[in-house]
Amino acid sequence: MSKFKEGPLVLMLRDGEVEQFNASTRKTETLDLSNANLRGADLRHVDLHKADLRGAYCHSADLRGVDLSQANLEGASFHRARVSGAYFPANVPGEEIKMSLELGTRIRCRPA
Repeated sequence: MSKFKEGPLVLMLRDGEVEQFNASTRKTETLDLSNANLRGADLRHVDLHKADLRGAYCHSADLRGVDLSQANLEGASFHRARVSGAYFPANVPGEEIKMSLELGTRIRCRPA
């Protein structure tokens, strides 16, 4: 049994159905993608600014230009992800992002 979420929203993202995903989540207050397996997903045009990505696995995901400024990234991993131009939350130190990208460590957020 996988420890990752494989619900319909996650499958849409992994299948590249960005427009359908954004339409499905446009009116939701919070977006629960906690523990999602987003390995290799192209997330460049996905609205993730308020996403709950706690524990998400984003190995080799393409997050270039994505606004994650209000996302919860506690415990997420971004090993080898492409993040050029991405906006990260203020409570995530740059060192945490670098270690996650290079070593696959899980993000530790600063207390609010």
